[in-house]
Amino acid sequence: MKAVQIISYSKKINTVVCEVDQPEISDYEVLIRVKAAAVNPLDLLILTGSVKLIQEYAMPLTLGNECSGVVEKVGKKVTDFQLGDAVYTRLPLRKIGAFAEYVAVDQKEIAKMPMGYDYITAAAIPLAGLTAYQAIVEELEARPGETVLIPGGSGSFGQMAVPIAKALGLRVIVTGNIRAQEQFLEMGVDQYIDYKQENYWEKLSEIDYVIDTLGASEFEHELSVLKKGGRLVSLRTGPNKAFAKQNHFSGLKKLLFTLAGSKYDKVARKQGKEYHFVFVRSNGIQLRKITEIVEKQRIKPAIDSRIFSLSQANDALRLVAKGKLNGKVIIQL
Repeated sequence: MKAVQIISYSKKINTVVCEVDQPEISDYEVLIRVKAAAVNPLDLLILTGSVKLIQEYAMPLTLGNECSGVVEKVGKKVTDFQLGDAVYTRLPLRKIGAFAEYVAVDQKEIAKMPMGYDYITAAAIPLAGLTAYQAIVEELEARPGETVLIPGGSGSFGQMAVPIAKALGLRVIVTGNIRAQEQFLEMGVDQYIDYKQENYWEKLSEIDYVIDTLGASEFEHELSVLKKGGRLVSLRTGPNKAFAKQNHFSGLKKLLFTLAGSKYDKVARKQGKEYHFVFVRSNGIQLRKITEIVEKQRIKPAIDSRIFSLSQANDALRLVAKGKLNGKVIIQL
């Protein structure tokens, strides 16, 4: 089968389409014939070796973290899926490889696609959906009626996070570009702030939760709008001691993450607030809950108009690296 691979970590985007063996499945796995795979900034972080401390890979490595497709084979002990099922998944971090004609995935990591959705749209849901769900439910432990702010939330993450947060009963404030304002207000955002016109930290205070999508440069502003006891969860700023403990890393990694995150933990603690970091995990049970929300709310993530093939993977990755997209970038098989 064809697969998009790298032979080593590199700052340059230089993948190769290779012929590799079709994966064998275990008793608890299904073989998925990939129909579409989404291209994410995470793929670039993996390609460059930026997440080596969280997950190291053997080379050559097939890239790709989320996909949709059709079940082609099922293991002897698979109970929830059968041949022909349309499914989607955020692949386990230790076993990525969505940029390929086939993937083998444990049944615990997949879910049936939302009813009435095509493969391209479905492929754009798992990673952002699970990131939002895990940030809101696990890290923030948010309760109905409370308020969450998502600075820089007008992109593909926000398109999933906002309806999930609303479905969980939260009040949602988003900052972003003016182009996306109408779309997000239609989603039910309670307040939308055009970042070019107003500074959210000059308008807001006593916010229960913040989901950071922008990184360390925005940390102080995000922390400043939180109430005492409030929580900030970041997708980008960096791991800390709590993250290392949750993921049962080795002693050395725990030490490194503790040192790296200590400045954020200390500043947050000094203000009576909490800093958290989330790195999305595969989880089929959670993905099924997200599917229910997606179907009920008819959530349709925006898809960039430029659809790529496996042979155009480098072009797709470069497009994601440039940023300023109109939606998720998709490789179609």
